[in-house]
Amino acid sequence: MAANANYDSKEYLEGVDRYWRAANYLSVGQLFLRDNPLLKRDLTSDDVKIKPIGHWGTIASQNFIYANLNRVIQKYDLNMFYIEGSGHGGQVMVSNSYLDGSYSEIYPNISQDEQGLQRLFKQFSFPGGVASHAAPETPGSIHEGGELGYSLSHGTGAILDNPDVIAAVEIGDGEAETGPLAASWFSDKFINPIKDGAVLPIINMNGFKISNPTILSRMSDEELTEYFKGMGWDPHFVEISVDNDTDYMRVTEDMAKAMDDSIEKIKAIQKNARENNDDTLPHWPMIIFRSPKGWTGPKHDLDGNPIEGSFRAHQVPIPVSAGDMEHVDLLTDWLKSYKPEELFNEDGTIKQEVRDMAPKGDQRMAMNPITNGGIKPEPLKLPDYKKYALDIQEHGKTIAQDMLVWSKYLADIMKLNPNNFRGFGPDETKSNRLYHALDYGKRQWEEDIHEPYDENMAPHGRIIDSQLSEHQAEGWLEGYVLTGRHGYFATYEAFGRVVDSMLTQHMKWLRKAGEQDWRHDYPSLNFVDTSTVFQQDHNGYTHQDPGLLTHMAEKKASLVREYLPADANTLLAVSDVAFRSRSKINVLVTSKHPRPQWFSIDEATNLVHNGLGYVDWASTDQGQEPDIVFASAGTEPTWESLAAISLLHDEFPEMKIRYINVVDILKLRSPKLDPRGLSDEEFDRLFTTDKPVIFAWHGFEGMIKDLFFDRHNHNLHVHGYRENGDITTPFDMRVLNQLDRFDLAKEAVNDIPEYAVKGAYFAQRMDDMVAKHTAYIREVGTDLPEVNNWQWKPLK
Repeated sequence: MAANANYDSKEYLEGVDRYWRAANYLSVGQLFLRDNPLLKRDLTSDDVKIKPIGHWGTIASQNFIYANLNRVIQKYDLNMFYIEGSGHGGQVMVSNSYLDGSYSEIYPNISQDEQGLQRLFKQFSFPGGVASHAAPETPGSIHEGGELGYSLSHGTGAILDNPDVIAAVEIGDGEAETGPLAASWFSDKFINPIKDGAVLPIINMNGFKISNPTILSRMSDEELTEYFKGMGWDPHFVEISVDNDTDYMRVTEDMAKAMDDSIEKIKAIQKNARENNDDTLPHWPMIIFRSPKGWTGPKHDLDGNPIEGSFRAHQVPIPVSAGDMEHVDLLTDWLKSYKPEELFNEDGTIKQEVRDMAPKGDQRMAMNPITNGGIKPEPLKLPDYKKYALDIQEHGKTIAQDMLVWSKYLADIMKLNPNNFRGFGPDETKSNRLYHALDYGKRQWEEDIHEPYDENMAPHGRIIDSQLSEHQAEGWLEGYVLTGRHGYFATYEAFGRVVDSMLTQHMKWLRKAGEQDWRHDYPSLNFVDTSTVFQQDHNGYTHQDPGLLTHMAEKKASLVREYLPADANTLLAVSDVAFRSRSKINVLVTSKHPRPQWFSIDEATNLVHNGLGYVDWASTDQGQEPDIVFASAGTEPTWESLAAISLLHDEFPEMKIRYINVVDILKLRSPKLDPRGLSDEEFDRLFTTDKPVIFAWHGFEGMIKDLFFDRHNHNLHVHGYRENGDITTPFDMRVLNQLDRFDLAKEAVNDIPEYAVKGAYFAQRMDDMVAKHTAYIREVGTDLPEVNNWQWKPLK
């Protein structure tokens, strides 16, 4: 189409309709066919898939939306990309990227001819082919949509700090019922019209889910208008009903007007904001498109029940397969209804008048650089982490808050990276002690600000944590890093579990994206768990769950890292590694409370680079076989292990104790499972082949037992979280789970045969201390003075 095309003319809109029919034809072909893509002969069982797998319900309406978005991209010269929220509609982005030529550019074997069509059709939902979702194999996708609810969050994260970009976010009306999607309508409260781009939500309201009606579809336009206006959006309605489902030109005209109005309003909002430095919260436009589920497909099933406009259109709507060809005429008639002879040439190439309706070059939504690693992605500029280090002259003497120290480092990262580094969280940044990051970076917030009641809030900020939604914070971060930027999500440890399935989905995306040689890599996603299980002073049992560590350890070894720094310097050294990494999920578990500081910055750096290490100043076995090996991973496990070692050394100075501090817990994996894992020789050198190992662990004990399963030494005694908790004192949380120094020291004497008898009095003393502790806290309300005032003493 010429550059001076009249995008509002009847002729142009007829071209949009023609393009849409082509996308629908390709989408049905992908669902059913493996050969004979142009119907040059009657369909036979060899032409049809043995088991058609996929979904039809949202396809035609999504293709319609996509075709009309192509029009406004060209009319208004937009930088726009598409997010497919409905989920089960993988044909949509494949069909449209094939029509605009990008699919064949990326996959030359899926050529623009009859053979390419045949391969395109056969590969869909077929062994060795492509997925039925908008998977990483799909050009233009950053959102697979298998697990519903995150489309608008991902779209919002993508347009932050991308002022020229519009995310066209298609939202299924079933998806709209999920908690995360319902929460994501608040996203407008965090989009700065000067510094950020825009999202255009488009609700694809076809009325049904798998087998139920959707809630929004049963609400009137008036009710929906009141609801969305109250949420800060300006809805535009487009509708075609099942009773008048072939009025294609009328609905195309209506959609063109709704999209024009929406784009013009977005541009007007941004022009006013940017010319007048006016970051007042606007009412952003959105579109609600009512159409029948399964639109343009078969009308009724063999029993006379409606398919189009009902839940029956959700998946494969007609019983046609290679083994069931009795009703193949239903499929033939369906495909021919799109008039393929008007869409494709005899040799299978796409007619030029169809191709002309798609944008060109990087304006094609399938080729927008934002969907493949970002628009001009920049590496993160990192300050020297060592300049934030605590000066540790004596081990354990300095008391500091790890997250408070870390916040100074974060603030300077924000200064160095003003447009491509952000922090996210669910209203916990201040609680998690990131004061310096807040003071410098501010919370981004577009609603009114009421000082002094509000604090650290600004229309443009580097932290977004003012919505109490883990799903939103994680979704924004995912959208941000998938478009080439950098950041972290900091949350209470127990409630990181709220989004553990989102982390799983992100891991799956990274895995499949990494298999595509055309896809660029991504900055890592950094997930910071704090307010941890072993100190919840006023929250109690509900806030005690370190299970994310086990959950993520079960995922692909190449994509997940889990770090448990024991102090501030180790946290700084970990952060330098994590922030430099690519295409990983880094889980950092760290403390926000005042804690003894153990390691100099050089010691911490060595621990992090090696993943773990022998700590000579906390060991007495130098050059000899140990009697007992202590290992710890995590802040409180390290504290209690060192206290237990001190107790043992004071009582049994001849006992040969080895202490190992573990930061990168997954380094303990066998190299048979993870190439990064310690070899058996390295493992045995640290943990021996048969000496008792007491492992003080931050998480559930089964994870450590799994890590030792393939190793020689099974003389293992793990003390971790045992699902015992309460509102109690910090030390009592460790006592409840037998992670305290007294239980660890008792375990040691019981595990060493030569001490089992001569150490019996000591074991009893440890039991007495636990009993004394329990009585004391119930009387006084705080921990024993000998616990609170304990300090590490150098070993003799």
